[in-house]
Amino acid sequence: MIYNRFLLVTSRLASSALIVRNMSDSGTFKVYVTRNDMPSCGVDLLKKECDVIIWDQATPIPKEDFLKAVVGVNGIYCSLNDKIDKQLLEAAGDGLKVVSTISVGYDHIDVASCKQKGIKIGWVYPDVFTDRRLRRPCLALLLSTSRRLPEAQFEAKTGGWVSWAPTWMTGPGLADSTVGIVGFGRIGQAVARRVKAFNTARILYFNRSQRPQEKETGAVKVSFDELLSESDFVICCAALVPETKELFNKTAFQKMKNTAIFVNTSRGAVVDQEALIEALKSNTIRAAGLDVTTPEPLPLDNPLFQLKNCVVLPHIGSASIEARNTMSDMTARNILAAFKGEKMPAELK
Repeated sequence: MIYNRFLLVTSRLASSALIVRNMSDSGTFKVYVTRNDMPSCGVDLLKKECDVIIWDQATPIPKEDFLKAVVGVNGIYCSLNDKIDKQLLEAAGDGLKVVSTISVGYDHIDVASCKQKGIKIGWVYPDVFTDRRLRRPCLALLLSTSRRLPEAQFEAKTGGWVSWAPTWMTGPGLADSTVGIVGFGRIGQAVARRVKAFNTARILYFNRSQRPQEKETGAVKVSFDELLSESDFVICCAALVPETKELFNKTAFQKMKNTAIFVNTSRGAVVDQEALIEALKSNTIRAAGLDVTTPEPLPLDNPLFQLKNCVVLPHIGSASIEARNTMSDMTARNILAAFKGEKMPAELK
């Protein structure tokens, strides 16, 4: 039988942290969790076998507090808001064995420094929740942008809806259109399968390598420039790596049709945001739908919020209860497997 002891310690050095100690017969590894609103399923798994220390707020932990909190920990359960750099790894000390992030993206982690120190990195495989993360959210963003749903709702609520009109609030449909998908991994392929059901004329994709799944989706591999110039809808599903940083820049937007709609559900940094703002203002492209921005959260005075032809969501692509529980569970199991010397469910090599 496992006996649990809970100890709440409030420390006010710069701010506070919530420390929950759960001593068990199976081990005393210490794990730091960077938010108090992580899905409980994963955190509860850790509590069964480890000492769990939890930041007591549902906001990112300040760097100064983070550096103090990780001293002596063996594992870090973090999110993409948390910068895991060389300084933090040094502060944690030689006992740190694993860093596991509740995200598909891992650009917030200094991978090279972790490998140099022999620290394992856990992440979340995209295929764990590909459908939940992007089938519905990506299509919802695509349709709400093209059919101008937020703009139409605003008009209905503020008196702009006077009567039915044949050309009022019209936008392009997916039927008979050309859809271009940048990044044709699991997520890009899932999007292709779904947009195909809308009777699109063509699906183009740009990827570093040929994908056998193109036969299933009917997608055709083309150059980046051809995809931009031919597509009515351009959807970015590419991972953020040095080669894709600000891939969508002023030159890219100028190559797109002035009737094209751009959708980004990957990472904000794949877009030169100032160039996007200018493209939307000048009608270089028709509209944009964004689930990711730079920075996050986007400041309220950012011009993107003022543009009628831009829909901005607060990075909620994976925000289904089932998806987030799956992510939390995998994050925790990555940590436990690393402690036991077992194969991690999702280890970044």
